[in-house]
Amino acid sequence: MRTTTRLLASSAGLLLISIGAASAADYDPPIIIEQAPDVVPVEIGSGWYLRGDIGYSLKTKANDPFTYRTFDGSTYGSASFDSVSLSEGFSFGIGAGYSFTDWLRADVTLDRFSADFNGTTSSATECPGAPPGSACRSEDSSEVTGYSVLLNAYADLGTFVGFTPYVGAGLGYTYLRWDDLSNSSYCVGGSCGGTGLTGTTTHAGESDWRFTYALMAGVAYDLSNNMKIDLGYRYRNIDGGQMFGWDAATAGSGATGIQGSDGGLSMHEIKVGLRYELW
Repeated sequence: MRTTTRLLASSAGLLLISIGAASAADYDPPIIIEQAPDVVPVEIGSGWYLRGDIGYSLKTKANDPFTYRTFDGSTYGSASFDSVSLSEGFSFGIGAGYSFTDWLRADVTLDRFSADFNGTTSSATECPGAPPGSACRSEDSSEVTGYSVLLNAYADLGTFVGFTPYVGAGLGYTYLRWDDLSNSSYCVGGSCGGTGLTGTTTHAGESDWRFTYALMAGVAYDLSNNMKIDLGYRYRNIDGGQMFGWDAATAGSGATGIQGSDGGLSMHEIKVGLRYELW
């Protein structure tokens, strides 16, 4: 019996060893591969936008003073226009900007505008060629064209059912170009005969860069995920500068430098435009 027990134990041991060896031979350890991270597309254009605007000046005011110099052949004097006015007109602009957050954005804009100028002057002395003892009055006309480059910042005040009100301010410069000024002189007084027109002279217009600031307010509406229509008001103030030079006859008699200067422009504009977001 004891011999039989030992034989059974030996057989069981050999069977277990055989099974273990076979299992070891068939074992293939798994290869662990770390999960690749998700690929997140980069939004190259995220936050950037383009804009285009059309504006209309409800009122373009000539800031005081509009002045001019006089020259009698030896000495200079100074005087101011009696009246000045500028016409309303359209403006056109383009720009590019960036939205930093849902509440703050900024852009750079380039705008072009033009306006007709009319002014009058008067003098107690006679016009050239007028009878002694008469006075002189002039009527002047020109056109001004401006190109404003502004850096603007805006605060968007939240979006409500697609409408986003905003306020903003801008700083920059305007290249202001005056066309030639036409000056028609009229004799004033009882000794004047005919129509009173004594002559017309031309004064070359001047151009220069002017410091400019602007204040804005308006509302934008979402036409789509990428497109907004923008309706707003802008106040733009342009510094004064050079306006026109001397006529040929006065320059020939020795006058030098600039004859006329303007006090700058103030513009109240309504603007409508589109903003396209580059998502």
